[in-house]
Amino acid sequence: MSNRMFQNIVNQLYETVNKTIGIIDETAVIIACSNADRIGEVVDGITNEFFVAMQPLVVEGKTFYPIGGNGTRAEYAVFVDGYDVESLQYAKVLSISFKNVKLYFDEKYDKGNFIKNVIMDNILPGDIYLKSRELRFKSEATRVCLLVKITSRTDISVYDVIQNLFPDKAKDFVINISETDIAVVKEVKPNVASTDLEKLAGSIVDTLSSEFYTHCIVGIGTVVSGVKDLARSFKEAQMSLEVSKVFDTEKTVANYDNLGIARLIYQLPTTLCDMFLREVFKRGTIESLDQENLFTIQRFFENNLNVSETSRKLFIHRNTLVYRLEKIKKITGLDLREFEDAIVFKVALMVRKYLTSSPMKY
Repeated sequence: MSNRMFQNIVNQLYETVNKTIGIIDETAVIIACSNADRIGEVVDGITNEFFVAMQPLVVEGKTFYPIGGNGTRAEYAVFVDGYDVESLQYAKVLSISFKNVKLYFDEKYDKGNFIKNVIMDNILPGDIYLKSRELRFKSEATRVCLLVKITSRTDISVYDVIQNLFPDKAKDFVINISETDIAVVKEVKPNVASTDLEKLAGSIVDTLSSEFYTHCIVGIGTVVSGVKDLARSFKEAQMSLEVSKVFDTEKTVANYDNLGIARLIYQLPTTLCDMFLREVFKRGTIESLDQENLFTIQRFFENNLNVSETSRKLFIHRNTLVYRLEKIKKITGLDLREFEDAIVFKVALMVRKYLTSSPMKY
């Protein structure tokens, strides 16, 4: 919220309260005060715990009261000269008043709220650039959307932790989507590498896991160059998590650019998937294969269809592996040693996995 807006309200309220009143930010700097000479001063004795505790505090003969903030931490605090019951009551009333003013201001002018409306498609396309100019928002900057999904119960404020990881509030925006989902809209260089974005997402996972014992997965959308396309990047980050949940449950970072054929399969109607499986396995179904054969197939694909390498990794004789591959060919009609048949079988396995994950119907 604008310091000028705070100052205007302080000036109006001073005539009613008739006590020195003011507001400090989260660094304990006075940003608005009925005594203009004090603006810019740092108040000693105000700690980080004060903004977290959300309780009144008396410092230097003044009563301080936090102004409700985002999550569990206040962003500002009001103070009133004096430390008697009357000063405390004034501080409480002023805190509530400023909180309501701030909520109204944020709703109308705050950039973070604007970004949230953009990625959630809650603003008309024609209004996006008008609002950008009103907020003096750099609309053509290159940005990317990351979606953090919390997968374990936690007692910490993940929102606050992620905000601390992205302190540049002028360029990066951390947005609460739901109890488990937090979006990060980050400004990046136009030529940013995909690997750099994955490292960034990995650092979020590592920080939450190692320091706060909170598990999460992060989806990465594509890099976009206009604010209007942020909604697309957000939807891509969402899809990355959904596709990863079906096809690669071990990954903690899912990049939309690297989803490959899994993304295509995920977008197919289930009726087409059923039809494809019936056409591929005319002779026999995948269910006809036992666990040993399925495990062999998995290792064969992991070793790039190399018979010798696969048999070595499986600790079996080469002829034993060839026998198993012949058995699979007899059941399914597909020879996995042939590249085209191997591709068809690989896709069929992914389609089957998609269908058994109870996908949405299209």
